[in-house]
Amino acid sequence: MAKAATKKTSKNKLAEFTKDQELKAYYAMLLIRRFEEKAGQLYGMGKIGGFCHLYIGQEAVVTGVKMAMQEGDQMITSYRDHGHMLACDMDPKGVMAELTGRYAGLSKGKGGSMHMFSREKNFYGGHGIVGAQVPIGAGLGFANKYKENGAVSVTFFGEGATNQGQVYESFNMAALWKLPVIFIIENNGYAMGTAVKRSAAKSEELYYRGSVYGIPGVQADGMDVRAVEQAAAIAFKHCRDGKGPYIIEMKTYRYRGHSMSDPAKYRSKEEVKKMRQEHDPIEQSKARILEANFADETQLKTIDADIRKIVSEAADFAQTTPEPDASELWTDIYMEAGE
Repeated sequence: MAKAATKKTSKNKLAEFTKDQELKAYYAMLLIRRFEEKAGQLYGMGKIGGFCHLYIGQEAVVTGVKMAMQEGDQMITSYRDHGHMLACDMDPKGVMAELTGRYAGLSKGKGGSMHMFSREKNFYGGHGIVGAQVPIGAGLGFANKYKENGAVSVTFFGEGATNQGQVYESFNMAALWKLPVIFIIENNGYAMGTAVKRSAAKSEELYYRGSVYGIPGVQADGMDVRAVEQAAAIAFKHCRDGKGPYIIEMKTYRYRGHSMSDPAKYRSKEEVKKMRQEHDPIEQSKARILEANFADETQLKTIDADIRKIVSEAADFAQTTPEPDASELWTDIYMEAGE
C-alpha cells in the first residue's frame, strides 16, 4: 500500500468565507457556547445528574465539519457531545431535556448527557466508553459502502482515545476495505487531566497515526472554523472519490475541566486565559464579521439575544416537562429481528 500523504495545514492558505458562511458559523458556534454555559449552570444547581462534559472552546471543530457535510452523511462522537447534537440541528429543548432526565429528551430521559441519538438527523451518539464509537463509526462507513449510497461517516474522538487498541483495529479495517470514514481527532491537549505530551509518543503528530495503514492525515487549526471547514471538505472529497478513510487532527482547546467535577488544576489559569484571548473561535469569527462589514455590533448583539432566548426557553422546558414513567425501563431494550 502506498505511503499516506501527511501534512499540516497552513493558515496562509485559508479560503475566505462568504457573508452567509461567516454568519452561519458564528451563529452555530455561539449557540453551542451559550447552551453549554446554561448546562453548566443547571448542573451546578443540581438539575443535571451524572456526568456532564462541556464543549466550551471547541465549537469551531464540529461547526466547520458540519458545514462540509452533505445530506445523508452520519456523525458519531464520544461523551462530549452536546455541541455535535446542536450542530446536527437537533432541538435544543430535546437536548436540554435529556440532560435533566425528562421524557421529552432525545433518549426519553434515559441516556443523559453522554447517550443521545437521532436517526432522523443521522446522529449516532454520544458514547461513554473511551474510543467505543470509533469501530461503530467504521461500521457506519461499511454500511455506506455496502449500500453504495455515497454517504460518509464522520467519527469524532479525543486525543486520549488514540491510544486505545480498538481505534487501530478500526483504522486497519477501514483502510483494508476502503471505507468512507473520516476519523477526526479532537486534540484539546488533555486526556482527562493528563497532558498529551505525557501520554502519547510523537504527540505533535497524532494525524500520522494511520500512516502505517496507508490512511492520509492532516493537522488543522481547530480554533479557526475556516481551517476546519477547509480540511473537512478535502477529506469528504477523498472519501466520496472511493479512496478510503481519512484522518484529521483538530488542534483545539477546552476552557472548562474534563467534566463538571474536574477542577482542572493540572494547567495554569494563565494558559487558559491566553487561549481565550488569542485563539477563541467565536471572537475570531466576530472580528472577521465586523472587519468585513457583514454585520455591526448591534446586529451581533441581536443574534446573541436571540440565542440566549432559545437557550433560556430550552432550560425552562427541561425543568418543567415530565419525567419518564417507570414503565420506560422496559422500552427500547430489544429490537425484533427484521425491523
